[in-house]
Amino acid sequence: MKSSSLRLVAAAAIAACLGQAAVAAQPAADHAAVQRALAHLGGAPSLAASQDEFLARDLIVDADGTEHVRFDRKFRGLRVIGGDLVVHSDAQGALRGMSQPLAGALHLDTTPTLAGNAAGEFAKGRFEHKNGAVASKQLVVFARNGKPQLAWEVLVTGNRADATPSRTHLIVSAHGKQLLDQWDEIETADATVTGKTLFSGSVPLHADKNARGVYTLTDATRGGHSTVSMGNGKRKETAVKSSTATFGDGTLANAATAAADAAYGQNVTWDYYKATFGRNGIADDGNGARSRVHYAKNYVNAFWSDDCFCMTYGDGDGGRSYYPLTALDVAGHEMTHGVTSRTAGLIYSGESGGLNEGTSDIFGTMVEFFANNPNDTPDYTIGEEIFVKGGVIRYMDKPSKDGASADCWYSGVGTLDVHYSSGVANHFFYLLAEGTTAGSPSPTCRSTDTRVASGTGSLTGIGRDKAAKIWYRALTVYMTSSTDYAAARLASISAATDLYGASSAEVSAVKAAWAAVNRS
Repeated sequence: MKSSSLRLVAAAAIAACLGQAAVAAQPAADHAAVQRALAHLGGAPSLAASQDEFLARDLIVDADGTEHVRFDRKFRGLRVIGGDLVVHSDAQGALRGMSQPLAGALHLDTTPTLAGNAAGEFAKGRFEHKNGAVASKQLVVFARNGKPQLAWEVLVTGNRADATPSRTHLIVSAHGKQLLDQWDEIETADATVTGKTLFSGSVPLHADKNARGVYTLTDATRGGHSTVSMGNGKRKETAVKSSTATFGDGTLANAATAAADAAYGQNVTWDYYKATFGRNGIADDGNGARSRVHYAKNYVNAFWSDDCFCMTYGDGDGGRSYYPLTALDVAGHEMTHGVTSRTAGLIYSGESGGLNEGTSDIFGTMVEFFANNPNDTPDYTIGEEIFVKGGVIRYMDKPSKDGASADCWYSGVGTLDVHYSSGVANHFFYLLAEGTTAGSPSPTCRSTDTRVASGTGSLTGIGRDKAAKIWYRALTVYMTSSTDYAAARLASISAATDLYGASSAEVSAVKAAWAAVNRS
């Protein structure tokens, strides 16, 4: 389970042949492709006699018959965090390769010397927010950083200072009170009837109409997606209804206006993924999520949560400095966290966390371009609509303009907050899509640059659509939960090779864009 949020930083053809056809959700253990992939794993000399168990989580079969089976890994019955992998086989079933951060068999004692209750109390003491309570503790193998080791995964729940819920996973060594890693499931934003929205004008929506003529904002054409109101609380949900075929009036005074924005954001995001990648909903299972508006009071944020499979939006501060967080690119950003959790599962810390956030920025931006709504001109900035007097959450052409994000990869980028280390992915994507001329409008990175780019290189972009298709294939086929920027580079090169050929201009452009952010 995972949740996500967009931290606010107030700032003064081969492609058609390789269309992906994902087998619904989790493939059966006896599926022929799963069995072939397991045979390849069993044939690996380092794994043949291991005590590992591999559980198929996802299957993608390309139109040419190439198979990609994603596995979660267990060792002596314990979940291996960082042990997930993807096995790639050609149409004849021959092994093409593996996306496998953790290679080789595991060898470690699975008897803890630190009791679970003691680990729970230690983790609770390290919880950074309010009202911390230990929700669960589980013995695992932690294999994300360095040598795999036995650990306790402790889930502590509570609330952040601004009322955002927190579900923090704290990884504690099973042989002493040492915190190995932590991340929060809640990934935030840091923000036919007619919907009269605040940001996107009058838009068509779908609703359910009962025998009394009352409309409920539920969309049967998109998996039963529903929009509900939290009534400025944090627990109770009520359906958004209207006695007419109109929701909202385009102003903050009407509570249904924010609901219309949220429903529109869900619809466009659903349609973008469906039209572009053939993805049938966030989980690719045909089921709609839930959008919750009017969360808490003066809540200047938004978040996706796997726990409720829902998007949640605050009202901002009532229009003094911030509007409700229901802007289109914010909606696309949040729901993309759900897509990531159902595919690569990028863990929300370190460089993989930055890639998680960057992926949401990339596809939130693509959703905005897909809509091409004249009331919200598409651009490469995130969340610009929510500021009353002008502002931006993040920039993709030069991420460091927000004062905190990184333009370039450097050895310490993984220590930044994930909302800021995401800048490397955002900058890469902008350069790949749009290119730059002598460093304008997007400066490249010199070898000595860290957070701020100062180079004047020139690159030719391949266009947004090609760049997005490469990133989506890299995410869904080659990335795993622990993918870092070096592995993301290899994943995107493999994806571009699959789509356009090894000697293509697109592969060359991918390599050049990574070099331009100092990751080569």
